[in-house]
Amino acid sequence: MRIKEILKEQGITQVDLAERLGISRQALGKQIQGKLLVETAERIASALGVPLWQLFASPEEVAGTPAGGFLRCPKCGARLTLHAED
Repeated sequence: MRIKEILKEQGITQVDLAERLGISRQALGKQIQGKLLVETAERIASALGVPLWQLFASPEEVAGTPAGGFLRCPKCGARLTLHAED
């Protein structure tokens, strides 16, 4: 996951993000280090103002993917299909 990288890019601390989410820094740390629930990932992406996919793949990784292409989950290898937002 790229949450730490995105925080650094935006100059935001884990404490700042935890406050935006209304949770403790420790709870956020556990989510970042452990298994992240989809609902939590969506809230984090929204709080950071980034699309959900950016928590898992960098724009550079996606740029090399053809339209309608796919990436693989680095953890389980499952195919991730990308769809353009309307």
